[in-house]
Amino acid sequence: MKKFMDEDFLLYNDCAVRLYHEYAEQMPIFDYHCHLIPAEIAANKREPSITSAWLYGDHYKWRQMRTNGYDEREGDDFAKFLNYADTVAHAIGNPLYHWSHLELRRFFGIDTPLSPATARGIFDEANRKLATDPSLDAYGIFRKFNVYAVGTTDDPVDSLESHAAIRKAGKTATKVIPSFRPDKAMNIEAAGFNEYIDKLSEVSGVSVSSAPDVMTALSRRLDWFVENGCLASDHAVIVPPYAPATDARVNEIFLKARAGQTVTEEEAEVYRTYILMSLAEEYARRGIAMQLHMQASRNNNSRGFAALGPDTGYDAVTDREIAHNLSRFLDTLDGRDALPKTVIYSLNHKDYYPIGTLMGCFQRDIPGKIQLGSGWWFCDHIDGMTEQLKVLGNLGLLSRFIGMLTDSRSFLSYPRHEYFRRILCNLLGTWMENGEIPADFDLVGNMVKDISFNNARKYFEG
Repeated sequence: MKKFMDEDFLLYNDCAVRLYHEYAEQMPIFDYHCHLIPAEIAANKREPSITSAWLYGDHYKWRQMRTNGYDEREGDDFAKFLNYADTVAHAIGNPLYHWSHLELRRFFGIDTPLSPATARGIFDEANRKLATDPSLDAYGIFRKFNVYAVGTTDDPVDSLESHAAIRKAGKTATKVIPSFRPDKAMNIEAAGFNEYIDKLSEVSGVSVSSAPDVMTALSRRLDWFVENGCLASDHAVIVPPYAPATDARVNEIFLKARAGQTVTEEEAEVYRTYILMSLAEEYARRGIAMQLHMQASRNNNSRGFAALGPDTGYDAVTDREIAHNLSRFLDTLDGRDALPKTVIYSLNHKDYYPIGTLMGCFQRDIPGKIQLGSGWWFCDHIDGMTEQLKVLGNLGLLSRFIGMLTDSRSFLSYPRHEYFRRILCNLLGTWMENGEIPADFDLVGNMVKDISFNNARKYFEG
């Protein structure tokens, strides 16, 4: 019987062990998509307690606490932590079980399994280290985990002043890179759209009175982002919009919304198609990557959403068909010679084969230009990541994959990269042990290094 989460955790053969410890373990981290708050990075945030670090903004944990019968808002810091400890003790089989214990080990040196019986001792020791350990502020964590770069998620109307402050202070070697997230400019049917367009007009200096004016304003803001180091955009779409129409029709829909009238879903799709297509051309022109996050069904619990707002654990996987729209979307851009580097994520693993096969139709110019994004959100567990790696290996070039990201709001999430690397090394090591690939550690080990870090650096930085 193996020890619980020992140094060879998830590594089930000698080749996997060697690949991880000799090739993957010490590689830097390029966390190209996360939700860290730039102002907190600029302030070199230090969490006041393990409860705040784990529970104040983590909807992964909130969902499971609710599943275990707890309201994540109730009680003082220790009461909340105790409720989470009980939830972890019931979470065997869920990735939170492994992530929580990895974080306890890597940040606090605690290898005791978390449970109600151990909660008080773990709570006190973690809080003691948070208060005294110089490696546990934001910049210390970046150093500790060899974080080369993080890509934050920023709205086009953001000033990026925190990014400027981070660069000016020069207190971290980690690159903190803004990513362009223009969802609010695309979601014409959403409440607050007109107020957002007014704000976009104000910060861009463009008097927005038409749909082309929206694009002019967004292009100006994109220039500002690129000046501040932006390497990627990010878009949340259920499926890629594809409802092409004349410029006159798009503008008619925009003016309808500006007049306070309700736009139909079909009209919203026309407008979104125009904006996303136009933005993709701008990304291609500037050489930055476009990320598409698809198939999230958001705010399913109306009562919960009304009480707590978005991103609080009431999202799920949806199952729209994506192949037709994705094909036409990519083909239209390619026909204009305006297809940017594109990373395509789906929350629904059924989409991996359509994405993986469509990618191959549009690869050109650079290695791995079109990427099947890593197992994301509800797919970032052992089975989900292994499936994504296998599908990519079957249909494309696994060796060109740009690897893992945290997609997290927490500074304590970097062990997720370790988790991914162990899964990757176990898969490749198993193929080596089975004679399916050569026992050539230079060949396969360098592939591990590339997927762990090198490919992402080359992909985003050029």
